[in-house]
Amino acid sequence: MTSSLNRMFGIVLGALFLLLGLLGFTATGNVGFVATEGGLLLGTFEVNPMLNVVYMLLGAALLIGGVASVRAAKIVNGTVGGILLLMGIIGFFIVGTEFNYLALNTADHVLNLVTGVALLGVALAAERRATPAMTTTAQKQSTYTSDTE
Repeated sequence: MTSSLNRMFGIVLGALFLLLGLLGFTATGNVGFVATEGGLLLGTFEVNPMLNVVYMLLGAALLIGGVASVRAAKIVNGTVGGILLLMGIIGFFIVGTEFNYLALNTADHVLNLVTGVALLGVALAAERRATPAMTTTAQKQSTYTSDTE
């Protein structure tokens, strides 16, 4: 199962985000569900209950995709990577505003950007195989080339 980079990333990061989401509730005892300022998790990551739920959902999706199959892991890694990348980029623009519903701070942005890029990179680069249409086109081109020589 772990011979696939997509599955391994899905399982490891899925477990990490599930744990991060669960641990986040220890720092959000007196914080409103969508408070724009949250509690500090591990003294670094600002979290509120909504961000904890988002991280747990993303973690569960990664874990399920990683356990299911290489194809599922690849799709989920790409999707979750895109979501995290967007959260990281948009977070820079909404920090300190009333639109910061996930109580994101710079540490959260860095975490989201790094894991988003890593997940997208693995989803796009690992386990690439030629599809039947690509093989057929390649075969036609090599046949055409050998016929004309």
